[in-house]
Amino acid sequence: MKFICSQGALSRALNTVSKAVSLKTTIPILKGIKLSVKDNVLTLTASNLDMSIETTLDVSSGENGTAVVSARFFSDIVRKLPNALVTVNLEEGKLNVKCLGSDFSIVALSADEFPDMGRFDSENKIEINKEILKDIIKKTTFAASIDEKKGVLVGCLFDFKENLLEVASLDGFRMAVVKREIENSEERKVIIHYAILNEIQKILMESPEEGNIEIIPGDKKIELIIGETRVVARKLEGDFINYKDILPKDYKTRCVVEREELFYAIERASLFAREGKNRLIKMYFEDSEIEINSRNEQGKVKEILSADIEGESLAIGFNAGYLLDVLKVVGDSEIVLQMSSPTGPCIIRPLEGDAYTYLVLPVRISVN
Repeated sequence: MKFICSQGALSRALNTVSKAVSLKTTIPILKGIKLSVKDNVLTLTASNLDMSIETTLDVSSGENGTAVVSARFFSDIVRKLPNALVTVNLEEGKLNVKCLGSDFSIVALSADEFPDMGRFDSENKIEINKEILKDIIKKTTFAASIDEKKGVLVGCLFDFKENLLEVASLDGFRMAVVKREIENSEERKVIIHYAILNEIQKILMESPEEGNIEIIPGDKKIELIIGETRVVARKLEGDFINYKDILPKDYKTRCVVEREELFYAIERASLFAREGKNRLIKMYFEDSEIEINSRNEQGKVKEILSADIEGESLAIGFNAGYLLDVLKVVGDSEIVLQMSSPTGPCIIRPLEGDAYTYLVLPVRISVN
């Protein structure tokens, strides 16, 4: 195997596939990146069994071949090389990397035991705009559980309906539901681990490709095609919670407020929220004002901001972090908060439509 390409292009390709490398694995082959050259095309592949990433790069090739090299060493070497042409060739079980005055030699492994990504039936593909998928991932993954013991709740449910995609996530304290119109005719449901979605998000953000990407659901895995990059991810098995039954049907207090003003007021109030899992702030909804306060042994803070409030006055406590997570991903200038009691959930919706729905459970407080 031998090929020549630019340092920048090779470094970018390695950065893409390295997102699927697990350095903690006890399986040596999974700590590597598979390099395969055929007909002046270099294919780079990495896998941690839950996710595999493959990308291609045009190169000048003198010899076809395949090898697996340490992801950490090879990526570090290429990243620190000068911005010039890199020559890579395989000789007697060693991968030689040359660039100007630099000359490295790395142990190479056979690719015989490297996981096969497989191929998917493109007739089942769903096309979705890249920007829409980026937005969906940003607005939902933060609400998924990080506790692996909670089964499918570590994932986001992708519910493909006729010309509609609905994505939901929840962790027992909060919930996110996002809807987007897409072109689709076949109904299907897929649950994908939040960590895999976050890596896909990075690829989407780094990819220069515009327009649509392809999603191809398989029996146990799902494939995404993003330009020259393929991502194959394991689907989570199991039944997702019927989250629609969790949403309250009515409310007693409705508040319309400027999202940005509320975000910064909560952010300031959270400076005095007690450290720990609650990060408690107290919010009082009355007349045309929201009062937010918090305190600790160092001091206290009170924030007051104007809002359009209908219904009953209400005193309620929240984990500041849970509210901030929602407010930082919602782009609307105004949002709606709906609540029924100090112990009932808060629902956050857009002023019009149902593009997103967030649920945040309160923290029990003393109103004194």
